Amino acid sequence: MGTVTDRVTEEALSLPADARLGLVEKLLSSLNLPIDEEIDRQWAEEAERRVAQVEAGEAKLIPGEEVFSKIRSRYGR
Repeated sequence: MGTVTDRVTEEALSLPADARLGLVEKLLSSLNLPIDEEIDRQWAEEAERRVAQVEAGEAKLIPGEEVFSKIRSRYGR
């Protein structure tokens, strides 16, 4: 039997994506990291810019499995 961390991780990974996202947000907020509203604003703008590029057909999309396959090939995992 694994550690508590292993068991919690396994349980968390079995959650639906929206529940995992909520859990991540709660865990990050529990760290009380400093918040930089300017950086948050810039990241939000960048995300919106990228979404607009995808929606306009201006971005070249690469399937995730292809990306991960290249990473595994390069780093031997």
